[in-house]
Amino acid sequence: MKALLTMLNLPYKDESLYVKALTHASYAYENQTDNNEKLEFLGDAVIELMMSDYLYKEDLADEGTMTKRRAQAVCEEALVKYANKLGLKDYIKLGKGELMKGANDAMVADAFEALFGAVYLDLGFKTASDMFKKIIVPHLNLVWNIKDFKSTLQEYIQSGDKRNISYHIIREVGPSHDKEFEAAVRLDNVITLGVGRGKTKKEAEQNAAHDALKKGNYDLKEAL
Repeated sequence: MKALLTMLNLPYKDESLYVKALTHASYAYENQTDNNEKLEFLGDAVIELMMSDYLYKEDLADEGTMTKRRAQAVCEEALVKYANKLGLKDYIKLGKGELMKGANDAMVADAFEALFGAVYLDLGFKTASDMFKKIIVPHLNLVWNIKDFKSTLQEYIQSGDKRNISYHIIREVGPSHDKEFEAAVRLDNVITLGVGRGKTKKEAEQNAAHDALKKGNYDLKEAL
């Protein structure tokens, strides 16, 4: 842990926050300790706000463009790309079963978000912002070609008669440290367009949007 904090040049105060940020639920379950889920929730919001601020200051053409760029830059695939630049996977604490398989992308993305949550709590927004500029902004060129199915579906729906889509977690299976989520994307909160599963809610929502696109008409398939 100290090696990672040194590499990030963080003047940390509470090392336990960073240990928690990199503790997956499987390890926490086996060792009766805290996991990184709450810090991941916080870090997700911190990163999204920083990305919104960055894109606003870049003065992109319109809200639609900024929304699409933000979705690309904070999706799971993008977070994994940033995390891999840090070698973050090597620092994640996993339970015995997960350790044999190794951290998957969902675990890496969650740990990356949790790390930002820890920095925000320990050192404040300014330091978290400095880290954002140091480890995310230089690699944004790697994420602009990521296909974000939620954004693609949103663009298609809103290009028509401005109807709304929403995402709902309709099922959770498995123990708390190894859950799988099932999400549905609905039109006007009534018509189910697609259903998807994933190890995180975000992944399930992306897969639900992908499912909706695959089930759609020719124009929707063109967007894939």
